[in-house]
Amino acid sequence: MENKTIRIALMYDFDKTLCAKDMQEYSFIPSIGMESNEFWSEANRISVKNGMDRILAYMYLMMKLAKKKDLPITKQSFQDLGKDVILYKGVKTWFKRINAFGKSLGVEIEHYIISSGLREIIEGTPIAKEFKKIYACEFHYNERGNADWPQQVVNFTTKTQFLFRISKGVLEVLDDVKLNKKLPDEERRIPYQNMIYFGDGLTDVPCMKLVKQYGGHSIAIYNKKEKHKVEQLLRDERVNFIAESNYSENSPLEVIVKQIIKKVVADNELLFISKEHTKLEEF
Repeated sequence: MENKTIRIALMYDFDKTLCAKDMQEYSFIPSIGMESNEFWSEANRISVKNGMDRILAYMYLMMKLAKKKDLPITKQSFQDLGKDVILYKGVKTWFKRINAFGKSLGVEIEHYIISSGLREIIEGTPIAKEFKKIYACEFHYNERGNADWPQQVVNFTTKTQFLFRISKGVLEVLDDVKLNKKLPDEERRIPYQNMIYFGDGLTDVPCMKLVKQYGGHSIAIYNKKEKHKVEQLLRDERVNFIAESNYSENSPLEVIVKQIIKKVVADNELLFISKEHTKLEEF
């Protein structure tokens, strides 16, 4: 029996995890002449009034207001908004550093986005190329190239399906047959124990808790003003670690992640040794 390649999945929320605020607040909301709190309050009002999913409500409001202001709502116009997203310190070089560390241990590191934000905006950021897959909300575009309907919605609870997809290696969202097929743990492309989830708060709790529950590691990211929120997640045992939103070299976050990677490698090697060398003799 050969030792299998060890793959580790690092999975990130986007807003307030890799950048300081919701992605719509950098360019889109100012372009329609609103304050951020006005936009989100109106989206919440629409949601409550219509019994509507909150994510669908904000997507509906984006389309409505863009049309009202005669702003382009094409895939390219949304991707252009990604250029204005300000990433946390160290994020741009984070992936290269973590990949190199994994390679030094003989490990393949894969990065994924699981976000309730817009895929199109994320695709316009300078780090889009770092992800094996970006799971986020998307618009459908009509024959003129204008957004006319939500094509994909990722809310706070449906995020968890993407953990299953990543674990089983069923990455295409239309492939539900393989996704729901029973697969033994030892045959999974990336076992849950080899997962690290990065999120910023309550909206990430289902993913954080699931990863932690099945032996992986969850990290709650915070800025200094909101540390108390993630401290509660730690007290409630919903996450393994909390770390300030600094992805720079030798930051506490990088130290934590590198130690987790080393632990995952050690656990996998011990499991391999156990299977190979501790077989009971038959009498």
